[in-house]
Amino acid sequence: MSANKITAITELDQSHYKTKIYSDGHFIYADEPEEVGGTNEGMAPGALLLASLGSCTAITIRMYADRKKMNLESIKVELAICNEEEMSKETTISRKITFSGTLSAQEHERLMQIADKCPIHKILSNPIKIETSF
Repeated sequence: MSANKITAITELDQSHYKTKIYSDGHFIYADEPEEVGGTNEGMAPGALLLASLGSCTAITIRMYADRKKMNLESIKVELAICNEEEMSKETTISRKITFSGTLSAQEHERLMQIADKCPIHKILSNPIKIETSF
């Protein structure tokens, strides 16, 4: 596979619904809560999607702040998505970003602009086409 591709492999056997996820030498589990038949031993798929956006947002902001030598101590990104039953043609993800550190109003505003430049934000903000094969 090309070096610029992000890849992942998921595997699910007869476990309910604990799924193994492999990517670039790393391994995690996804699962569903016990109330829907899972074992609750991993994050739910929707939470993993939010975690991808949140971590990418924080990393992108950190990279920029470090490069510009801003006095940014920490970044907190809180995210939420509507329940699957409520999804329609448009999905809304709410994202609240909080900074700690001594930042000017201009630096704060710039970091908020930089947040939208993270690669996962760009992916999720554009139309997504999923090609499935077997």
